[in-house]
Amino acid sequence: MRLQIKDKKRIVFKVGTSTLTHEETGALDLVKMEKFVRILTDLHNQGKEIVVVSSGAIGVGRKALSLKERPQERSMKQACAAVGQIRLMTVYQKLFSEYNQNTAQILMTKVTIANDTSRHNAQNTFRELLNMGVIPIVNENDTVATDEIDFGDNDYLSAIVSAIVKADLLVLLSDIDGLYTDDPNRNKDARLIPLVERITDEMLEMAKGPTSDVGTGGMSSKLGAAGIANDAGADMIIINGEDMENLNKLLAGEEIGTLFTAHKTRHFHLKNYLDR
Repeated sequence: MRLQIKDKKRIVFKVGTSTLTHEETGALDLVKMEKFVRILTDLHNQGKEIVVVSSGAIGVGRKALSLKERPQERSMKQACAAVGQIRLMTVYQKLFSEYNQNTAQILMTKVTIANDTSRHNAQNTFRELLNMGVIPIVNENDTVATDEIDFGDNDYLSAIVSAIVKADLLVLLSDIDGLYTDDPNRNKDARLIPLVERITDEMLEMAKGPTSDVGTGGMSSKLGAAGIANDAGADMIIINGEDMENLNKLLAGEEIGTLFTAHKTRHFHLKNYLDR
C-alpha cells in the first residue's frame, strides 16, 4: 500500500504555519521553505500535478506588524492576513522562480464551494492551471471571510481542495509524526497508528485541539479532513513537516506518518460537508 504512494499523480500538500515559521520568533523559516519548494518542483518535474494549500498569512502579518500574541478579533486577524498574504506569496514566488516553476494564487471561502457556478469556475481554473504546468498555491480568503462563511482551518480547506481537483493524495505536513493512540507529549506510551482504514468514534474522542500558538487546527481537524478526502476518493497522510526530507521518504514508499485510505462515497457532493 505504501509503495503505491509513489504512483500518485495529482497531490495536494497542506503546510501549516508552525511548519513554515521559526518557533522562537514567528518569522519565516526560509531554509525549510526553500527545501519544500525544491522538493515540490522536483516532483512536478517527474510529471506529478501539485497543489499547495499554505497557511501562514496571519502569522507572517503578525510578525510584520510586531504583534506578540496571536490576534483574537476578526478585524485584527483580517488586517494581519492582508499584510501577510502578499509577503508570503512573494517568498513563494521568488523561491519557485529559482527553479523556473510558475505558480498562481487562489483565495477561497465557503461561498466558492456552496455556489454551483463559482465552484464550477474554481474547478475549471484549477484544471487549466494544472494543464499548463502551474502549481496553484491556495489559502482561505481571510480578509473577506466571516464567521458564517470561513473554513476555520486549512486542514479542512485542503480536503475541500482535494475533492475539487479530484486529487489522488492529500499530504498534511504537521508538527507531529501522525495519529497516536494518545497525546505523545503527555503520554510516553502513546503509539503511532500507521494505517487507518476507517475513522472510529474512539479516534475522534481522543483527538486533541490545537496545541500551537500559531496554528489553528489540531488532530481533530485533521481527522475531519481525512473524512472528506477519503470520501472524495483520495488517500490522506499526516507526516511531520519539521524535516522536509520526510516528503522524499513518503514518495519513496517508506512507512512514515499515518495513512488514511480512500473509500469513495457514492454520489459524493461537497455541499454536504460545508456545515460541519
